[in-house]
Amino acid sequence: MLTSLGLRLRIFLLFLGIAVACTAAVGASLYAGYSRSFESGTESGFLFAGALSLFGILAVSTWVWFLFDENVAKPIERLSATIRTRTHADVDTSVDLHQARYLGDLAPAVEAVAEKLSKVSADADEIVASETARLIAERTNLSALLTEIPVAIILVSPRHQITLYDGQAHDVLSLVQVPRLNASIFDYFVEEDLRTAHDELTGSRTDAFAEVRGTGGKLSFKLHLKKLDQTPGYMVLVDSTQAQISPEAARPLIYDFDLSEQESELAIEDCPLQSLTFVVFDTETTGLMPNKDEIVQIGAVRVVNGRIVPGEKVDQLVNPGRSIPLPSTRVHGISDDMVIDAPDAPTAVGQFHGFARGAVIVAHNAPFDMAFLHRHEKASGLVWDHPLLDTVLLSAVLYGETEKHTLDAVCERLGITIPPELRHTALGDAQATAEALCKMLPILASRGYQTFGEVIEQTRKHGRLLKDLN
Repeated sequence: MLTSLGLRLRIFLLFLGIAVACTAAVGASLYAGYSRSFESGTESGFLFAGALSLFGILAVSTWVWFLFDENVAKPIERLSATIRTRTHADVDTSVDLHQARYLGDLAPAVEAVAEKLSKVSADADEIVASETARLIAERTNLSALLTEIPVAIILVSPRHQITLYDGQAHDVLSLVQVPRLNASIFDYFVEEDLRTAHDELTGSRTDAFAEVRGTGGKLSFKLHLKKLDQTPGYMVLVDSTQAQISPEAARPLIYDFDLSEQESELAIEDCPLQSLTFVVFDTETTGLMPNKDEIVQIGAVRVVNGRIVPGEKVDQLVNPGRSIPLPSTRVHGISDDMVIDAPDAPTAVGQFHGFARGAVIVAHNAPFDMAFLHRHEKASGLVWDHPLLDTVLLSAVLYGETEKHTLDAVCERLGITIPPELRHTALGDAQATAEALCKMLPILASRGYQTFGEVIEQTRKHGRLLKDLN
């Protein structure tokens, strides 16, 4: 019935109800005190009436606060979160009109505006669709052209970070470790050897040739370094025949030229979120006790400049050195026969450490997954001291602690679909978490949380949900 009344009338009735309830509480208290005064005296009656009035007013205030919190404050928070999500994460979620039913015409008005903006956005998408198709065609043609060039191509920024590599370069770099956009080129080639060759690119000299050892010293590569005129940084060319790569192999380009323009390194707390490199990971395990159970699968993807990098992933089965309980197999689908030839946990964790070098680690419920990694620090000889973000805490920052923050709930809120066959697989959950992160970043920025330090300051306010590991 109240939903049919105007918002101002409802507010008036609320305060009228407060006045009536407080008056009734005081009146009842005075009557009770008056009755008591016949038995215990006037002074005792007045004290009793005052105490009873106080508790009555507190009870009324608590009741009004509860109503206001449930029917005004929470709906407004949900409404603002929905608006930011639709605006900044490009999510076409509907406004929950029922939850905001006591806010008058506010929710329907917001829904109307959101639908109008969605229509405008759809019209704009149609306009740019043809241009996007043209750019995709140009990129495809460029990739096809590179297929005819019998060398692997890597572009490196002045800070020696990889800003582009093609398919053949992917295979060359994979001989050392998983290729990573924005990783240091020295993660793949011995720094001393490469710097010696790079130092030759001085003055008018634009080319240098050198045989450079791969990191780890097991392989060596004949490199051609070329100074670039129009683009900052330099190009590294590797003879594809050296890596025994088929010239007919597909050569997709992985690149982000914005990386070449990034400023010198800042303290992690001062780094803008969009400029950070993230490694988003998940594990599947034999059970839920990190001190007793073991990893059976590690999945991870990389996010650079707010975008998931295609092809840069970890999808590694792990031999736990024990039988996998049947209830766990029913959850993630990994059985004993699938991990017989897989590396053991210290080896797999060590390989993942290299993949995560120089990145911010992201996980959903990070304390659980990180506990398994920390267990193997001594055996692998590595330390997990990376900065961390937890999407559970990020969701709490954006949507409040009272909302659900499971991975399924977060993905539903952000319009992300997890294919059923990928749910509860390490790579599938890592991919979904990464998509959620990419949608959360612009929403966080719209709330004024621009840097890593500002976000961590907010996540620590929600320590009741999970401990911040930074």
